[in-house]
Amino acid sequence: MSFLETQSINKVNGKTKLHWSLKESGQRLIESIVPSLQITIAATAAYFIAHLGLGHPIPFLAVTVTITSLGFSRDARPRRIAQTALGMVSGIAISELWLLAFGQGLWQLPSLLLVVLLASRFVTGSAAFTLAAATQSALVYLTVAPPGGPFMRSIDGAIGGLVALAVTALIPRDPRGIANKDATKLFDLFLDSLGAIKLALKNVDVKSADATLLRVRRTQPLMDNWRLSLDSAIAISKISPFLRKYQDELKGQYRIMKGMDLATRNLRVIVRRIDYLLRDGVARPHLVDLIDQIEAAAIVLKQGIEDPERQHDAIELLVDLIHQLDPKKFGIADQLREASVILLLRPLVIDLLCAAGMPEEDARAELPAI
Repeated sequence: MSFLETQSINKVNGKTKLHWSLKESGQRLIESIVPSLQITIAATAAYFIAHLGLGHPIPFLAVTVTITSLGFSRDARPRRIAQTALGMVSGIAISELWLLAFGQGLWQLPSLLLVVLLASRFVTGSAAFTLAAATQSALVYLTVAPPGGPFMRSIDGAIGGLVALAVTALIPRDPRGIANKDATKLFDLFLDSLGAIKLALKNVDVKSADATLLRVRRTQPLMDNWRLSLDSAIAISKISPFLRKYQDELKGQYRIMKGMDLATRNLRVIVRRIDYLLRDGVARPHLVDLIDQIEAAAIVLKQGIEDPERQHDAIELLVDLIHQLDPKKFGIADQLREASVILLLRPLVIDLLCAAGMPEEDARAELPAI
């Protein structure tokens, strides 16, 4: 990642300002230690296999394919790594065939690039695959062929890809820990938003509600990160002997993630409706109490990520809460704006129940009739 990509960008008085954070840089450094060690070990292994094992004098493509395939991407799924490696090796092989057939010249390079780009786009819609293939084909075409005969560089590239996959399985980057951290970040923002909108309701504070609306809109990037890191963790657990024992736990977390995805979407709608509702200046303690109960249940559900038994406790809290979600119980059935908030809480609580492990049909059956 480039220097500019690591900066946070804020707009002050219409001007874009770049800020560098020592804390963020230090955290990024710590998080990069394991991936850096993994890449270093893999690249060194690929080099020794090609150089000492097969006698290739300068197996630079074995090293570069390994490094590029692993990378620092949050998406560490074996499928993504294999796809990147395959794209690079395909570009290398096509380039070597092109050299054998047409040699070097003014027209050969652009025609090679065009063929590789179009062929790659025909095979797959992945931009990463296409760019990897084109980059490696150009690299092979423009560099001097090493001694040892044709397709030696293709063999080096294949070694790099296979080593990258092997290291992903044998020296994983703690994808489970990364997924747990991403889950914590999402839950923290979700809980902060609930706490803020509860306070806005208690104080009838429209400005706080406006700020909460901005806060809750930031949940989607965190959700996307959690989904990607969890997908990676599940995929790696299928091939790694060290992570296979966590497959059930990761599948359970995936269920929580899907429920929380829907719950955060519903929360945005609810906060927007409450923001509008508060403009009449009327206090609504019953809504404060309902939000407070949702917050308490979400805290327990968050604990359920690492302690599955807590998910049953969350279900009990949410079932008790869902029985209260009837506008008639609060005498507001004829007050459409206020009753609509109660009705909007119903799907959110159902989402949380599903996240905690209750089947959706059973959760809906707990809803009071209206």
